Amino acid sequence: MYKVVIADDEVWVAIGIKKLIHRSSLPFEVVGEASNGIKALEMVREMRPDLLITDIRMPGLNGLELVKRIRESESLIQIVFISGYAEFEYAKEGLRLGALDYLLKPVEEESLRKVLLRYQAAREEKTKQAAQPESEEAGFSIEDYRIRKVVDEINIRYTEKISLQELADKCGLSSGHLSALIKRETGASFSDYVAAKRIGDAKKLLLQEGLSIEEVAYQVGYHDYFYFTKVFKKHEGISPSAFRKQQPARPGS
Repeated sequence: MYKVVIADDEVWVAIGIKKLIHRSSLPFEVVGEASNGIKALEMVREMRPDLLITDIRMPGLNGLELVKRIRESESLIQIVFISGYAEFEYAKEGLRLGALDYLLKPVEEESLRKVLLRYQAAREEKTKQAAQPESEEAGFSIEDYRIRKVVDEINIRYTEKISLQELADKCGLSSGHLSALIKRETGASFSDYVAAKRIGDAKKLLLQEGLSIEEVAYQVGYHDYFYFTKVFKKHEGISPSAFRKQQPARPGS
């Protein structure tokens, strides 16, 4: 059973997430609920949970400050941020600090379930790798290490202006060879992988009525509205505006 601490100064948000976790029937147990960042830090140090689900904005320590303090000593815990659309940039900063993911308010059952399943799969894979004979571990090459570092960088910087050539130059590989390695590691080309990450964020943001489609495009890395629409339609089969119309609206906060 994986231990979870929830940190949110809105008590009903914490209660709602706790109920969703219980209803998921996944091997997660909420062992603590904190109403501010200082209390959350104390709980993490005392209970040593596997997962912390924390709001971005809280009294005492905000979510980002909390993560920085936790990373000073508790490097193994995974963190998921809860944020409103207006805090999207803060959520991205959280990902740069090593957070597992972020969820937009109000937290939806399916979105939370996906994050929990992702965490569970990663833990099970790590356990399986640890059980492998050393001879298999010895097969891990410098090239494997490089490509995983490159994919990690893409996962952090995908909304920025990032190019395959830039990444290739940084790791001392040709762009063609790096492209092949990215395809092998992720199952997608560099451009398709970046686009899929951006469109995934865009779908979350399109549920917020407070953002125009142009603002959504800009926040996920597209400064050309028409190109964003083209890429979105390629991935989802419909335009951003059509996607927004067929989704239940969320409050813009």
